[in-house]
Amino acid sequence: MTKKVIVIGSGFGGLASALRLRAKGYKVTLVEKHPDLGGRARVFKKGNFIYDGGPTVITAPYLIEELFSLFNKKISNYVKIVPLDLWYRFVFNDGETFDYSGNEKSMEKEIKKFSEKDYEGYNKLVKFTEKIFDKGFTDLSDKPFNNFSFMIKQIPSLLNLKSYKSVYGLVSNYISNEKLRRVFSMHPLLVGGNPFTTTSIYALILFLEKKWGIHYSMGGTGSVVKALEKLMEEENIRVIKDAEVTEIISKKRDVKAVKINKSKIIDCDYVVCNSDPPNVYKNLIKSKDNYNFLFKQKMKRMDYSMGLFVYYFGSKKQYKNVAHHTIYFGKSYEEHLEKIFEKKVLSEDISYYLHRPSATDPNMSPNGQDAFYVLVPVPNNLSNINWSNEGEKFKDLILDKMDKSVLPGIKENVVSDFYLTPDYFEKDLATLHGSGFSIQPKFSQSAYFRFHNQSEVFDNLFFVGAGTHPGAGMPGVISSAKVLDKIL
Repeated sequence: MTKKVIVIGSGFGGLASALRLRAKGYKVTLVEKHPDLGGRARVFKKGNFIYDGGPTVITAPYLIEELFSLFNKKISNYVKIVPLDLWYRFVFNDGETFDYSGNEKSMEKEIKKFSEKDYEGYNKLVKFTEKIFDKGFTDLSDKPFNNFSFMIKQIPSLLNLKSYKSVYGLVSNYISNEKLRRVFSMHPLLVGGNPFTTTSIYALILFLEKKWGIHYSMGGTGSVVKALEKLMEEENIRVIKDAEVTEIISKKRDVKAVKINKSKIIDCDYVVCNSDPPNVYKNLIKSKDNYNFLFKQKMKRMDYSMGLFVYYFGSKKQYKNVAHHTIYFGKSYEEHLEKIFEKKVLSEDISYYLHRPSATDPNMSPNGQDAFYVLVPVPNNLSNINWSNEGEKFKDLILDKMDKSVLPGIKENVVSDFYLTPDYFEKDLATLHGSGFSIQPKFSQSAYFRFHNQSEVFDNLFFVGAGTHPGAGMPGVISSAKVLDKIL
C-alpha cells in the first residue's frame, strides 16, 4: 500500500518536502491554514499594489531548479529567475554608501573608499568563509543531525573553522574599519541571528552569495510559490487550503492523524511539519507523556530570534535611484542589537532593509509609481510590547527615518499602506513568541542542538523549515527538505 504523508504548512520547506516525497512515490496531502500558499512568502495585494510578503533575496537558485528536475521538468517553463548586478546598497546614518556586488573590481573600489588596508583582509576573509562554506553548506546542510555521535565527529573541523567565534568576531579578525565590519557581519540578521552571538559558521552565507550570486524571480518571490503550486498540481499532490491543523493526534511514539479546524480528522502514516517546532510541541500535541526531562529542558532553554516589523507601502512618486535591496544602518550597531535580542526594548535608532522590486521588474508597481516594503528588526513578543498601541507610532518613526535618508519626500507620497508586527507572526504564522525566524542560530542551537528533522519524541513526525536543521533563509529551509529525503 502507498504510504500517506501529511505536510503541514506551505512555506518553501513544506513545498519542497511535498514534491520530494511525491517523487519517491508517497501519497502526499499538503494542508495550509491560509487561503493561499507560501507561509512567510505569501503575497499581499492592496489597492493597485502587489507585495511579496517575506523572503525577497534568492541565493542558490539551483535548490529550486532541483525540485523541477525531480520530475524531468525545466524551471524555465514555470518561472524566470534573474541575477542582480547590484546585490545590496548599504547606507550609513552619515549618508555614506557601500555598493555590494559580485564584481570584484567594484568591490575593491568600494572597500578602499573606507579603508585601503582592509581590502587585503577582505580577500582573506572570503577565502576563510569558503572553507566554512565547504564544510557547513556543501558537506552538512543536507545531512541529518539526529545522532549525537555524528555531531561529535564534526567538532574538530568546526573548532578548526573557529565556530566558537561570533560572525562579528570572525569578521573583525580580518577587517578593521567599523563600517566595513557591519557590511560583512550583517548576514546572520537575514536568518534571525545577532551577528555578535551567532556562530561564525553562518559566515558561510558571505561565500554562498559569492558562489551563486543574488537573484530575483520576475513577478516577485510569489511567482516561485505559484510555480511550485502548479508543479504540485501536475504531480497529483493534494492541497487543502483554509485548513488549520489544530491538533496532531498521537499514541505513544506514533502520530496517527491531524485534526483540521478543530473538527475534521485526516489519518496518515507520517506527518511533516513545515511549522515552527516549539509551537508544534507546545500547542499542537496535547499528550506530552513521552517528553522526557532532557527534551523539556531543551524546550525551556531555547533563545528565539528577533521579531519583525514589516511596513508595506505604495508611493505615487517613483524613486528611480533607489536600489532593489537597500540596508540602512542606524547610528549604533552592537548596542542596538543588544536592545533587540537581550533587553527586548524598542529603540528610535533603527536599522532597516528596504525592498524596491521595480528596480528590476517594472511590472511590480503601477506605471510611474513604486511598491516598497521595509523590514525592521524589533524584539520578539517576549518583550510584552503592546503593538496595538505602538504599531502606528513605530510606522511613523520608520517613515520619518526613510524621509530623512533613502526616500526623501516619502511621507507626502504614500498612497496605500499596511504593516505587520510580531503579533502577525505569532497568530497567523504560529511562531512561538512571534519570532521572525524561529530559534536563534547560536552554536548551542545549531545542528544537533536545533529541533531535529526527525522528532526526538515521535518516530513518524518530521520537521522542515526555519526551526530545524540547517536553519532559516531560503537555502536553509529548502535544504531541510533534502535532509528529510535521507531520513524518510
